[in-house]
Amino acid sequence: MAERTFTLDEAQALVPVLGSLLKTAIDSKNAAERIEQEFKTVSNRVFLSGGTLLDVTQLAARKRERARLVQKVKDALAEIEAAGALVKDLEMGLLDFPCRVDGRTILLCWKLDEETIAHWHGTDEGYRYRKPIDEKIRKSGSSE
Repeated sequence: MAERTFTLDEAQALVPVLGSLLKTAIDSKNAAERIEQEFKTVSNRVFLSGGTLLDVTQLAARKRERARLVQKVKDALAEIEAAGALVKDLEMGLLDFPCRVDGRTILLCWKLDEETIAHWHGTDEGYRYRKPIDEKIRKSGSSE
């Protein structure tokens, strides 16, 4: 569990920046996967034809681009985690923010397509157990 905890307002204030980083990570991951698919297609073509001439310069450039994109994903995720948020599902674009309410830690849950943080769940629960933010959480000013 992350050491930092957030109030709802603190977490909400980070959503624009962390959402942008999350989108960068998702877009870069998808682009890297497309390049990986290109390599598989080339590999299959070589296998099926029993060998072929390849543009190694172009393949090397694509390999460097894939490595750059993978690093971009890692950097974006590291920034999100350094801020104290938890990346729960990169495919869904899901972040959790630890929050202390009445002496226990809960997770404020935000999804990339949502305008605001409107849900939470327990630390032993996941996305499908999200509950609407209530007044107790809204008023919780503790970021112990």
